[in-house]
Amino acid sequence: MNRTPIFPPWMDQLIKLLGAGAAVSGLYVVMMINFGASPKTLNAGYMPEQPVPYSHALHVGELGLDCRYCHTTVESAGFAAVPPTETCMNCHGKIAPTSMKLKPVRDSFSTGMPVPWIKVHDLPDFVYFNHSAHVTRGVSCVECHGRIDQMEEVQQVAALSMGWCLECHRNPESRLRPVDKVTDLDWGLERTPEVKATEGRELMKDLGLYDASGQPTVRMTLMTNCSTCHR
Repeated sequence: MNRTPIFPPWMDQLIKLLGAGAAVSGLYVVMMINFGASPKTLNAGYMPEQPVPYSHALHVGELGLDCRYCHTTVESAGFAAVPPTETCMNCHGKIAPTSMKLKPVRDSFSTGMPVPWIKVHDLPDFVYFNHSAHVTRGVSCVECHGRIDQMEEVQQVAALSMGWCLECHRNPESRLRPVDKVTDLDWGLERTPEVKATEGRELMKDLGLYDASGQPTVRMTLMTNCSTCHR
């Protein structure tokens, strides 16, 4: 006995397509959640394994190497340059010259190819950030990078989110220090929040962010203007 189908034949294909679409959508959601919850996406805690186990705790913390010896452009350019292999070999041509940990450095020096360092603090392409604009105005390395002089492996300790940046731009006084103390990461540990705020306001006057009466200037207003970071 033949029965007339209630639904037309094309409904079978539609149901199959909807099922496939639901499966793909579910997989997409799972992948986005997995990606969105990763340390690299959340920023804070991201610590990739580098091709050479360079220890800031040893070089900066124990040996006292100045940040600017390796990151030579941090005071004059927007980008804090990664040191070329020649900088490493200034010391390691004679210090631990046969260490297997330094083999990628020696290979780089002999071939001319750079060491494939992995960028840790990587802002989106739509964000403009200038290192020299901060360093030459009294913002220490420690404000964004944390106590990097105590790190065996570099990791990102700050969110570097838009809200995080704006909080500093709106209230910079406690994050400022004399320019000659920017790379002294131990400086000011004994300063109380009240002292930081008081000293910071004086520094803000010197920078033209506050006028003589203690009122914010146009320059201070520009620090929270969209075009400052999105150009």
